[in-house]
Amino acid sequence: MCGRFVVAASGSELVGVLRIDLEGDDLPAPSFNVAPTDRVAIVLDSAKTEPPTRRLEAARWGLVPAWAKDPSIGSRAFNARAEEVEDKPMFRQALIKRRAVIPASGYYEWHTEDGVKTPYYIHPADDSPLLFAGLYEWWKDASKPDDDPHRWLLSFTIMTRGSTGALGSVHDRMPLFIDADYADVWLDPTTDNVGDLLDATIDAAPALVNGLAMREVGPAVGNVRNNGPELIAPAR
Repeated sequence: MCGRFVVAASGSELVGVLRIDLEGDDLPAPSFNVAPTDRVAIVLDSAKTEPPTRRLEAARWGLVPAWAKDPSIGSRAFNARAEEVEDKPMFRQALIKRRAVIPASGYYEWHTEDGVKTPYYIHPADDSPLLFAGLYEWWKDASKPDDDPHRWLLSFTIMTRGSTGALGSVHDRMPLFIDADYADVWLDPTTDNVGDLLDATIDAAPALVNGLAMREVGPAVGNVRNNGPELIAPAR
């Protein structure tokens, strides 16, 4: 799973990496302890333009489908198992047309042994951006007037798959990683054969594990109120 991650770069630093066309004007500040329901910047290709416009937008972590009665459902949908998204009503439509990339600096995972949980920080060894494959949705709050700028909520989920390589020694699940070049394929909303796209993405992810480093960090990351670069420092 992926329940906490780090976004140490600002939105403007991501524009060149993923060839962003438009940046949102309310992008969140960097965070060293992003938790479900927090807002972060995600990348999506809008199908409303030809060619699609690549946007960097602020979104809430935890997918809220269009049919939801309220956004609370998103707190249970911050991860989506890649092997199951084609069959889950929560994620099926987003997989077809609303795929996202979530740029990060790294993420946290907890290894449990003899009942003791130890946090690790996992990140690219060369400090390049780490990209998660995700899905997004727009949810309309019908209780608010049409001219209310907060009527629409953009939300997302991070996809996961079984861990491979050294990551398997920490946890049995890992985020679904993609590289910057493959992002164009993943984000393309005009793709027809989504099943093949998903299979190819799952199959390619293990190769990216070789470029990752990990280290044990202190227990402070377990408290969502803690936030700062000290959280990714090696445990003493």
